Amino acid sequence: MRLFLILIIVVPALEIFTLIQVGQVIGGWLTFFLVIAMSALGAYLLKVQGRNTLRQISREMQMGSLPGDSLLDGACLLVGGTLLLTPGFLSDIVGMMMLLPGTREIPKRLIKVYLMKMMQNGNYSFYRRF
Repeated sequence: MRLFLILIIVVPALEIFTLIQVGQVIGGWLTFFLVIAMSALGAYLLKVQGRNTLRQISREMQMGSLPGDSLLDGACLLVGGTLLLTPGFLSDIVGMMMLLPGTREIPKRLIKVYLMKMMQNGNYSFYRRF
């Protein structure tokens, strides 16, 4: 909870600082249009990658297998798309990492490690229906 509170305060402050610094270097209007362009690019990538992920989930379900990795892709796309729609360069970098298939593997691996630790500690359980 403390980490979440710190993130709520620190991340927006860093975003504002970064926007100001970039605005001083390239100008306010160019910074504004760059933020808008990144949001538009993020929306487009989210649309394309989202469709691909939904198709993959559908294929895996039709074959009778659990779409675990594809669902993680979907979660990364959801977070990445949200971050790209949020104004700021730092959130755009992280959002782009989660939207592009090659760099998405890093956050997916971190999420898997986190979930495994939760299951080992008994903080997470799952049930299988037969």
